[in-house]
Amino acid sequence: MELSERKLRILQAIIGDFISTAEPVGSRALSKKYNLGISPATIRNEMADLEEMGFLTHPHTSAGRVPSEKAYRLYVDDIMKKSEIPEEQKEIIAEGLVKNFQALEKTIQQAAKILSNITNLTAFAITPDTQEDVLKTVNLLPVDDERVVIMIVSESGKVSNTTLSVDVGYSDEMLDLLSKSLTYNYRGKTVDQALKMDIISSFESDVEVMSKLAENIMPKFLKTLKDMLNVNIYMDGLTNIFSIPEYSDISKAKSFMEVVQKKDKLLKTIADRENGTIITIGTENNYDELKDYSLITATYHVDGKYVGKLGVIGPTRMKYDEITSVIEYLTNNISNLYKLTEGNNRDEKDEE
Repeated sequence: MELSERKLRILQAIIGDFISTAEPVGSRALSKKYNLGISPATIRNEMADLEEMGFLTHPHTSAGRVPSEKAYRLYVDDIMKKSEIPEEQKEIIAEGLVKNFQALEKTIQQAAKILSNITNLTAFAITPDTQEDVLKTVNLLPVDDERVVIMIVSESGKVSNTTLSVDVGYSDEMLDLLSKSLTYNYRGKTVDQALKMDIISSFESDVEVMSKLAENIMPKFLKTLKDMLNVNIYMDGLTNIFSIPEYSDISKAKSFMEVVQKKDKLLKTIADRENGTIITIGTENNYDELKDYSLITATYHVDGKYVGKLGVIGPTRMKYDEITSVIEYLTNNISNLYKLTEGNNRDEKDEE
């Protein structure tokens, strides 16, 4: 059954009021606050109809009504309009992301931090699935006489590093030579391809000590490569929940913290979501423990192909319009930033 224009206006007013105040909405208050052009009695009757239709619920402790999941879904699909991002927020986003433009994971972490600060919710970001990412450079950096750092950088900007102990003596020149050999052999290969290569024959050397150094380093090199396949999740703003009325009940706050601390389950839930901007409300979430929360996610791209996600988790009562606009603005900025970075790199190579 389609809602009449009057019922839609009343429902929209209730949703907006409840999102702003977190207080159940009564017909008299609605009549006073909004110019609906009808009496409190008529509003009360319409609200009773909306409740019967499943758009409103009636908390036991209040005479007012609150929107149901069904109401929020109608709002998101048919009523909500995207908000304009304030210039101040645009500046915060631009400044925060540019500072870390050379390291993808730092940028993603920073994006989650910016998002949590703007929305006052718990924000998360997941790194792209880099199975098809292409290796760019391999560097071996001395720490002391017995330890070396392996640093692998991909074309997408992902950095993976490991510190390892070496059993043979080495010089800076030897590390530099081996770094160049690793880069020469693996540059342009995907991580999958690199893991399948004959690693020993790739580092044949006439100098025995170089061969021993390579044998020491290669097992850790492979582990560092495998780490690059991991999809990581970064979270920020976990304590923001304590300023949200829904979590003034300590048991509800504890339940929320338990959910977000199960990072493997949360990561799988987010990673399995479709690309684009996706809003799931309460029981629409596949993960049962998320049935009391809403998730909003949007995708970003690196080099137009590697897809990661950025989003928020919070109560079903949230400012869907404002939050969606901020998330999309952030993900668009990340995608554009890494297009730009790649373009700059190409220009620099061309000049060389």
